[in-house]
Amino acid sequence: MAFHEVRLPARLAFGSTGGVERRTEIVTLGSGFERRSTPWAMGRRRYLIGANLRSLADMAALTDFFEARRGRLYGFRFRDFADWRSGGPGQAVEPTDQVVGDGDGARTVFQLIRRYGEGVDAVERTIAKPVSGTVRMAIDGVELAIGAFAVETATGRVTLATAPAEGAVVTAGFEFDTPVRFDADRIEVTLESFEAGRMAAVPLIEVRV
Repeated sequence: MAFHEVRLPARLAFGSTGGVERRTEIVTLGSGFERRSTPWAMGRRRYLIGANLRSLADMAALTDFFEARRGRLYGFRFRDFADWRSGGPGQAVEPTDQVVGDGDGARTVFQLIRRYGEGVDAVERTIAKPVSGTVRMAIDGVELAIGAFAVETATGRVTLATAPAEGAVVTAGFEFDTPVRFDADRIEVTLESFEAGRMAAVPLIEVRV
């Protein structure tokens, strides 16, 4: 996957809009009942950025970032300000935020995930782009020291120095970015006055990594 491990500067994302989309296929039967299914196991996030930018300096910065990604060619990190921490908006990161697996006495590698919903209906989202230095881990509620695990920030995999015992609950807390790409190969800027302008909204779409 063509991906650059850089984050879009936060100031260029202020005023962004976006959310999750899903794909649902609905067939209406002759009886009037519906048959619903989805080919997607996970939702996909879309955003619009740039529409609130007014300074030519910020517009130039976004254009530079766009050019460096070659338009839609390379993905990059994006902070979704509505969903960027394991515990949710307004909550501090805690090492017990998300259950990422159970120990079996041999396994040492665990994938970071974020769970949405409760019980059997919950959806588990793979977190592939944790923010460096923010990951905290615990086993059965006891936090691990920093040197007791290593984090791959490009994949979201965590390797523990010692395999947890059989049945031990492994949990994690973290900040994370959403991997996205530009969803257009064009940026439009309108000059409205000296050192000020207006930019058409630039679409982003989540990518699987």
